[in-house]
Amino acid sequence: MVKADLVLSGNHVFTGLKETTEKASIAIINNKIAAVGTLEEIQPMIGEQTIVHQFEDELIVPGFQDFHVHFMMGSLVQNDMVHLHDSESAEEAAKMTAAYAESRPNEEWIIGLGWDHTSWQHKELPHKEVLDRYIPDRPVILFNAEVHYAWINSKAIEVCGITKDTPDPDYGKIGKDEKGELTGLLFEDAVGYVTEFAYRFSEEKRVSLIKGLLKEAAKYGVTSVNDLFGGNIGPKQEEDLKVYSQLEEQGILTTRIHFYPELQKDMEEANRLKEKYQSDKLTFSGLKQFIDGVVTSHTAYLLDSYKDRPETAGDLTKKPEEIKQLVKQADKHGFQIRFHAIGNGAVRLALDAFEEAKRENGQRDARHVIEHVEVLHPDDVQRFRELGVIASFQPSHVALMPKEAYTSRISEQQQPLYFPVKTIMDTEATITFGTDFPVAPLNPLLGIYHAMKRIDLNGQSWEESEKISLAQAIKAYTTTPAYGSFRENELGTIEEGKLADMVVLNKNLFENSIEMIPETEVIMTIMDGRVVYASEKELAK
Repeated sequence: MVKADLVLSGNHVFTGLKETTEKASIAIINNKIAAVGTLEEIQPMIGEQTIVHQFEDELIVPGFQDFHVHFMMGSLVQNDMVHLHDSESAEEAAKMTAAYAESRPNEEWIIGLGWDHTSWQHKELPHKEVLDRYIPDRPVILFNAEVHYAWINSKAIEVCGITKDTPDPDYGKIGKDEKGELTGLLFEDAVGYVTEFAYRFSEEKRVSLIKGLLKEAAKYGVTSVNDLFGGNIGPKQEEDLKVYSQLEEQGILTTRIHFYPELQKDMEEANRLKEKYQSDKLTFSGLKQFIDGVVTSHTAYLLDSYKDRPETAGDLTKKPEEIKQLVKQADKHGFQIRFHAIGNGAVRLALDAFEEAKRENGQRDARHVIEHVEVLHPDDVQRFRELGVIASFQPSHVALMPKEAYTSRISEQQQPLYFPVKTIMDTEATITFGTDFPVAPLNPLLGIYHAMKRIDLNGQSWEESEKISLAQAIKAYTTTPAYGSFRENELGTIEEGKLADMVVLNKNLFENSIEMIPETEVIMTIMDGRVVYASEKELAK
C-alpha cells in the first residue's frame, strides 16, 4: 500500500458533506486526499515518513475559498496604504493621511482607503481644501470605504492634468461645486484619471506585494480566491497575470487564483486568456462587468427614485440593451458572466439579461453570477433558482456602515430586501460568500460571523430574518464557491479524490458562541497537499 505523506486526525472534522462535525482522519498523498475514515482505517497508510497531526478540540474544515477579491489592490492595502476606517471626520482623515505621509517620505503618491462620510457626524462629502491644508506638496488619493469613489488633493489634480473642463467619463463624474470648480471628488470611472498615474509600479514591487499577500491569505486559511478584474479602481490586472504566472512557475503560488477579466465586446482576447491559463492554481474562469455603482453615492441603480434625492434612480454603466447584447454574445461563446449589481434595478436588469441569453442561446450549465445583491425586490427572489443564477454575497458589507446609509436613501415603497442571504438560500438557489477584499478584511471568519450576527457598523441588528447557521456559512465559503468556479469535483469538501486544501482552526466553532468566531485563529493551512502556514504554537509541537 502507498503510504501517506501527511495525515490529519481530529475529533471535529467538518467535511462539508453533512451539517455537523465528525471524528475522522484524513490521509494525503501528493496533492490529493487519498482517504477519509477512522484512524484505524487510515493506520495502514501511515509509514515511517508519514507526518501525522493529531487534533483534539480544534476544528478541521475545507480550505476557505473567497469568491470575490481584488488581489493586487488588496496587496496595496496590506502594505502601502493609509487606513481611514476609524476616521470620524474629513479633518481627522486628513490628519491621519498626513501622519502616514511623514512616515513614507520617499513615496511619490500617498494612497489611502476606508473613509466613510455616512458614519461621520455631519455626513457630508469631503473637499480637496481639507487635504490641501495638511498635504499640499504630494499627490494624494483616498478611496472611500466601498472603493467606488475617491477624494484627491490639488497636487493630484495638477499631476494628472485634470481641469474643470475635463469631460466626465461615460460612467461616473468629476465632482464640482455649484460654481463649476473641482471639489476633489471622483466618482466611479472618473477615478481612472488618477489611478493611471498613481499605480505605475515596477514588476519588482508587484511581485513583492503579491508575495506578502499570499502569506496573509495562508494565515487566514484562504486556499482559493476569485480575482475579479475590470474597472479603474485597482492596478492594471494584465500585469498581475505576469506576476501570478511567475510565482506559479517558482512553485510559490500558495493560493489558487481564478481570475475574471472585464466583459467586453472582444471575445478573441477572452478566448486567448482562456486557452493560456487553465492550471490547477491559475485559471481563467469567466468574465466580469459592472452594471451600477453603490448606494452611498446614489449610483446604485434602483427601480424607483432615491428617497433623499428624488431626481435620480442611480446610474447604469451602459444602456440596458448594450448590457443584454454583451451577455448574449459572451454566453453564446460559453463564458460564465459575473455582474456587479447592487441596486434592485441593476439586479433585475442582470436577471433579465441572463434570461434573454438563455432563451436565445439555449439551456446550458452557465452558472452566471450576480455580485453583491444588496437591494432586491421581492418579485425577483425566485428568479435566481429558476435561472440557475448564483447570488454572491459579501457578509461583512453589512457591517461596513450604518444601516441608515441604506434606509435613509431607499424608500419603503420599493419593498427593499437588504443583503437577502437567507431569503435566496431558502429558494434552494446557490449562494456564495466572499469579502470583496480590500473593501472588507480578507479573514473569512469575520464574514462567517457577520452572516450569522447581521449587525451594522454601530452594532445595530439589521434584518435578523436573514441570519443563517454556522454550517451554512462555512459551506458558503467552501463548498458553493467550488461549484461557482466549476470545480466542485476537485475542491470544496473533504472527501477522497479531491485536492488537499484544508484548514485547522484553534477552536471548534460548533461548540462555542458566535461571539468567539472573530477571535478564532487558523493554526494550520494546507494547500495542494502542503502545509503553507502553521502557527508558532503548532510549529513548536
